[in-house]
Formats: sequence, C-alpha cells, structure tokens
Amino acid sequence: MHWTATREAHPARDAALASVHAVERGAKDEWVALFAPDAVVEDPVGTSPFDPEGRGHHGREGIAAFWDTAIAQASHIEFHIRDSFAAGHEVANVGFIRTFLPDGSSMDAEGVFVYSVGEDGLLRSMRAFWEFERAMTTMRPAEP
Repeated sequence: MHWTATREAHPARDAALASVHAVERGAKDEWVALFAPDAVVEDPVGTSPFDPEGRGHHGREGIAAFWDTAIAQASHIEFHIRDSFAAGHEVANVGFIRTFLPDGSSMDAEGVFVYSVGEDGLLRSMRAFWEFERAMTTMRPAEP
C-alpha cells in the first residue's frame, strides 16, 4: 500500500485501511467480515461489467460474490492513496488502485473511494467513483 494521506484515527478511515489491507493480502473472509450484514458495495458506482444493472452488491453474500467476480481475478492489487477526507461517519480517499492480472499486465483506476461506517465500526457502504473505460486506457503489458 502506498498511503501518503493522513492516517489520523477516524472510524471510517480505520475501516477503509482495514479494507485496503485485506484486499492487498487477498484475505476475502476478513474483508467480507468488515461489512455489516446489510452493507452495499458499488465498485464502480453505476453500471459496469462487474454490475451490469448498476445496483451495487448487497449484503455479505453479494459482497463475497463481488470479490469472486472482480477482486479474485487479479494476481494482486495495490492501493495508492494520496489524500483522505473524513467527515461524519464517512471517509473519501483520493488516489488510484493498480490491478495486476495473472499475465502480468496492469491497469489503474483513478478515483475517489468513499467508505461509510455505522456506530459499531462495520462498513455500511463502499462506493468507488472511477470510470471503467478510462481505467482500461491505462492497461499496460507485463514488464519483462
């Protein structure tokens, strides 16, 4: 993880950091457990190949299925967060996510990643604002 933003303690920022760590380590069960039973993941927000209807992935079962469809397809994922804004029960992180595919190619999804937590510290929502087609233009072949 490349986090140059503030790490000042805040419940939503703490949950976002836990989410990032779990994704980078490939810890699916740990990641899903960070979410409340009725949570929603929209990554990206709106329609995409991961969510053709643009409704988001609901509940832990839906979130686990999103992992299988999107996250598990990567050989590894790196988060590069350059700024983080916490307010209320939410945090908005600004940066990009670099996804490496099994063939060694990679792409970057530049965006704003918003996490919302409940009083219990569990994630209620994760909304990733990035553009799928724009990310595809960053596709790079494997490095020799």
